[in-house]
Amino acid sequence: MKLKIDEEADALHLQLVNIPVEESEEVAPGVIIDYDASEQVVGLEILYLSKREQPINLMDFQFETRPKKLAR
Repeated sequence: MKLKIDEEADALHLQLVNIPVEESEEVAPGVIIDYDASEQVVGLEILYLSKREQPINLMDFQFETRPKKLAR
């Protein structure tokens, strides 16, 4: 997983897996979801970071991991 902030482009890109993007869809203004050939989400891009009502602050990021559920 990679998180990249491009200050020049005023964008944030989160790459979930290292798989080529086949298609992208803008799901909300300035929010783009990237899909692989199997239509699985592989990335997320948020444009116009500095112009959003609540600008994204990297110090506010919280990362959480959850244990896998065991099969029954």
